[in-house]
Amino acid sequence: MSLLLTGATVIDGVSETGIDGRSILVENGRIVAIGRPDDLTIPADTETIDFSGKFIIPGLMNANVHLFINALFETLVRYEGRYDDLIAEAAQVALRAGMTTVFDTWGPRRALMAVRDKIEQGEIVGSRIRCAGNIIGFDGPFSGDFDSRIPGIGTTHFVDRVNATWVENTGRHLMWLTPEAVGDEVRQYIGHGIDFVKYASNEHGGTSAGAFIQFSERTQRAIVEEAHRAGLTVQSHTSSVEGLRMSIEAGCDLVQHCNMTGPTEIPRETLDLLAQGECGAVVFPLTDHGLAHLKESISDHEWTMWKASDANARNLIESGAMILLANDGGIFAPEVMQEPLIKGTWNGLPEEEALGRLASGHFVWLRAMEEKGMSPIDLLRAATRNIAKAYKVDADLGTLEVGKIADMIVLDEDPLRGAKNYESIHAVIKGGALVDRDALPERPILTAELPAPVEEEARFKRSLHHGERLPGCPTCLNGTH
Repeated sequence: MSLLLTGATVIDGVSETGIDGRSILVENGRIVAIGRPDDLTIPADTETIDFSGKFIIPGLMNANVHLFINALFETLVRYEGRYDDLIAEAAQVALRAGMTTVFDTWGPRRALMAVRDKIEQGEIVGSRIRCAGNIIGFDGPFSGDFDSRIPGIGTTHFVDRVNATWVENTGRHLMWLTPEAVGDEVRQYIGHGIDFVKYASNEHGGTSAGAFIQFSERTQRAIVEEAHRAGLTVQSHTSSVEGLRMSIEAGCDLVQHCNMTGPTEIPRETLDLLAQGECGAVVFPLTDHGLAHLKESISDHEWTMWKASDANARNLIESGAMILLANDGGIFAPEVMQEPLIKGTWNGLPEEEALGRLASGHFVWLRAMEEKGMSPIDLLRAATRNIAKAYKVDADLGTLEVGKIADMIVLDEDPLRGAKNYESIHAVIKGGALVDRDALPERPILTAELPAPVEEEARFKRSLHHGERLPGCPTCLNGTH
């Protein structure tokens, strides 16, 4: 069946402005014509939807999500064997929020691919998924790269099984190998069916706050060459100015959170490298209000890093680099969000400023980059065309053009008149089909409300309760004084 969308202003991502008086004709999930209604040949069985007064833009994309970011001990135990259910829920949350395509850059490969394929085959509804599986060079969720508290608490059997589910043959052991041997391991991992490769240029979770280089320049080039040989894009995790430079020179197609370079701002020569080349620059920004809020809950050392990241985001806009929207978007369970561990971090910011939320963080991104001086049309392209280009899927996605997949967002307000207007979603169309947003997610798990307290909780008394202070200094309570 054909679908005709009429009446709206079309902002196609190609032109600098929106175009009034155009209709979009969709057949078999792709755009077959864009023009004035009287100039189009409309099949007899076409369904027409009048979007007069609305604005149609390409489906939003996200260059870095983690559909299973809640990889904590409690979650991994509770939902063992159901990881695909959590990923499907997240893909539906993303689609409801206007993201028709997301790129998952770290997660359990087999479960991600299973959900990806079910969505592609029409078995379940969700945002289109492309995934990398593990980050080459990192160990699993229960390791020094992520959460080193769990080994020794969980059984070795369970800890090893979880880590293996993420890592397979791509973990820290690669750091001991020659570039050629690393390339062999990457080739084997690619053979399992991932969509792109992501590797570690810098460490993650280490004592040096990300400053250490994970792989040599020769090894980084070997990883990039192996990915490109297989026809895949390749990207890196960076967190220092040298890690960023090495990634660009190694030939990465995009670099993740490239504005996060510790307390040091990106040098001009590296900004020029990004601006002159084809490497996409993924940026993680906070709004001015979000930064002010965060400053009150972090150390001075952490603040120097966030201050540099903000300056980097502004300088990347000024440099003309190809900027991509991304936010590490994921879903944390409601009980996790109550933890002090979360509240004192950027994930604990108020909902309207929390960049890392899957359902709303992309709106924070757009407002933050608007504050830093990004133009309205460049904001749109950062969330659509630039991502498609960096991931080399722009033949099908990223703009509204004849022949491309019919992924579209219908907005009540003009996004070119303010980033806040991206939140005015009226309808989502994916692959030429109208999405029932109200039905998503179909099976809430992590998005469900906390269950009601059990009756025993009403009678529970803590041995050290909140309220009147006990005498003595805090260290007396645990015998360390």
